[in-house]
Amino acid sequence: MLAKVFPIPLKPGKQAEAEELVERFAPMGPAQEDGTLSFRVYRDPAKPDYLLFVEHFADQAAYDAHTGSPAYQKLIAGEFGDLILEFVEIDHELVVSL
Repeated sequence: MLAKVFPIPLKPGKQAEAEELVERFAPMGPAQEDGTLSFRVYRDPAKPDYLLFVEHFADQAAYDAHTGSPAYQKLIAGEFGDLILEFVEIDHELVVSL
């Protein structure tokens, strides 16, 4: 399993627009992908203009299919990309799961 974490600082005032966009993306992209095991996006109530993505994929090929999908290219790489200050991608390896 491949775990990805993306702490994403947004441009000022873009929180609502970014949240609406990822809500549209989830059923069109991750929900349709066999290799996407989970797709979660969190807001921090104490930190405006910030989202945290936590995603799990079956393997690297599943992640590559996810990021290569038309929905990802249009909504995340395209529209969402215009709302962020910085793209940070952090790989994680699972230690414990309950």
